[in-house]
Amino acid sequence: MRNTFVGVDLRALQAFVAVCETRSMTEAARVLGVTQSAVSQLIAALEREQGVALFDREFRPVRPNAAGRILLEQAGALLGHAQAVSHNVRNATSEGAPSLRIGCVDSFAASVGPHLVQRLSDRMKTLSMWSGLTPTLSEQLANRELDLAICTEATLDPRRVELRPLFSETFVAVAPRTFGAGRKPRDFHDVVRDLPLLRYTGRSLIGQQVERLVRHMNFHAPNRYEFDDTDPLLSLVASGFGCAITSPLCLWQSRAHLPDVTVVPLPATRIGHRHFYILTRRSEWSAMADAVSRESIAVARDVIAPGLLAALPGMPAELFDVYAHDLDARGAA
Repeated sequence: MRNTFVGVDLRALQAFVAVCETRSMTEAARVLGVTQSAVSQLIAALEREQGVALFDREFRPVRPNAAGRILLEQAGALLGHAQAVSHNVRNATSEGAPSLRIGCVDSFAASVGPHLVQRLSDRMKTLSMWSGLTPTLSEQLANRELDLAICTEATLDPRRVELRPLFSETFVAVAPRTFGAGRKPRDFHDVVRDLPLLRYTGRSLIGQQVERLVRHMNFHAPNRYEFDDTDPLLSLVASGFGCAITSPLCLWQSRAHLPDVTVVPLPATRIGHRHFYILTRRSEWSAMADAVSRESIAVARDVIAPGLLAALPGMPAELFDVYAHDLDARGAA
């Protein structure tokens, strides 16, 4: 049977994307490091290959027509996948498993991260992990500086990125253990009447999420102190200076201060959770994302939750809600 499959020349596709992005054959040639004639020939070959014109040539600067816009929407994913295939093939020629670059929000990297590295070490040739804010990690994933990102919000184009819900954690209020001279506060309103509320900076997602919760709960607390890291915030709570709303992973990240803080009940609410997601580019690293999900859930459930419940008896019994139940079944199969 004759093969009727119509393929796409990746060099021609790269030239097409460059022309669309620069709006100029000359500039596209400069970006690609080839001649303008070579770009023109690649575009002409691509149009013959597809059997349609891809540009409105009556307009200046040049712009894609309807068919070209459809191709442009898909081109990034095609080129990205081709690059990933080449990367994985090259890795496979050397001894060991592929290299993996993981980016995580700070609290995840500091709490789950070390356990995750240990659990994945025998599967990878090299493993790099770094931390950052969700917007930065998302941009690094899109720019192929990361293979996998663990974030608390998904802001990327779903046509290019696969999103896997991982788990959520319950926000927790903490006060100095000495607060009230041994009298346990009834609720957090009791605490914020007497102590300043220490906040995460509004530049961070956790800071924005906590602020929404504060407003939802009608906690009347002036915004006087902000921090971009849990350690100084929790250190001040432990010293008796203030109170805070934080999360289990953040508490575990700064667990040296746990003996000097106590948990204060927060009313249950639908916005009282912080959600984590695993992000990968489409059709890339799917099996590894499943493995990262399984191991991360196991660390949260079997290491962090028992440790926090032992250190802070007032913690909610259900600290983490796991979304990826099917991964446990697949991992056990």
